[in-house]
Amino acid sequence: MLLGDHAKYLGLIFGVTFATLLMAQQVSIFIGLMARTAGAIYAVTEADIWVMDKRVRYIEEVEPLRDIELSNVRSVAGVAWAVPFYKGLATIRMPDGLTQQVQLIGVDEVSLVGICPKKIMGDTAAIRQPQTAMMDLNGYYFTWSQQDVKLGRYIELNDHRLIVNAICEVQPTFFTFPIMYVSYNTAMEITPPQRNKMPFILVKAKPGADLQQLKAKITAQTDLQTLTREEFAWRSINYIMERTGIPINFGITIILGAVIGAAITAQTFYIFIVENLKQFAAMKAVGVTNRQLLELVLTQAVIVGLAGYGLGIGFTALFFKATANVPALKGFVLYWQVMAGSFVAISIIILFSIIFSLRKVFNLDPAIVFRG
Repeated sequence: MLLGDHAKYLGLIFGVTFATLLMAQQVSIFIGLMARTAGAIYAVTEADIWVMDKRVRYIEEVEPLRDIELSNVRSVAGVAWAVPFYKGLATIRMPDGLTQQVQLIGVDEVSLVGICPKKIMGDTAAIRQPQTAMMDLNGYYFTWSQQDVKLGRYIELNDHRLIVNAICEVQPTFFTFPIMYVSYNTAMEITPPQRNKMPFILVKAKPGADLQQLKAKITAQTDLQTLTREEFAWRSINYIMERTGIPINFGITIILGAVIGAAITAQTFYIFIVENLKQFAAMKAVGVTNRQLLELVLTQAVIVGLAGYGLGIGFTALFFKATANVPALKGFVLYWQVMAGSFVAISIIILFSIIFSLRKVFNLDPAIVFRG
């Protein structure tokens, strides 16, 4: 009955495939987008604690600290080391006169804590030289489109001339602007003058030190906000989720995909059952029980569900594979948790799709098979 009607069989599989594809793809993109919000935080793997002004609510919101705060943090018992970390937006001017906004990151020139470790060309230590920068590969292509990657190109930032002597591959962030790494001293020189400039202090705890106790000590002695890397990452993610319409828009798309997929599947299943009522009646006439009919319909549903789910997940994986090198979609992957969640959702959709159809089968009079 199931494989004999090709049109309805393919219609059932299409409905499940569409629902699976839309749910798995959109949920994966949403998770990847939220992870990008904290990408700059997760990229700094050396530090245990981030120290910042109490008014800072997420990574892109900068409230500069006094320079003396660095010494105050270093004096706290339990701190192994503390270094300054600069992060902000800047506008560069290229040799052709065009301007481009970039994410400027300044790292401690001695330890290089916070610098991207995955270099492609040049040496990360090059930024220790005055007026020298390292740029991410996607940002390089965005800045110098359709040109070969090479070192030694010059850019202008606030009337300062910087030379790009290293290229790296960074973890994508929420903003797709090019990322430039410079030494902290260079960042202080090339950014506009103001009384305070230091946005963050990165802290490494001594071996065996309790991070929560160390946070409390730093806050008590400096009156600054302290967060672990994981806490700061989730605060940034929650800020974006609460203050933007991104979760709502993705949620609407996911729900629409599930509803449309369920509607297609339920309607096709219902028509399939109705058109095969005589076959079900014949089965009941020869002694097939309702339980056996339930097993039969469930078997049909499992075949359709597995085929549609497999195709949907396959198309989703193919999408992420094909767009792996696209800058705007780089870093988005299909998570196993999304695959498991989609499987549960599809199972529920199919289960509810056959409930109403089964009522007709269970209440079916076997005598209809003998009627003209």
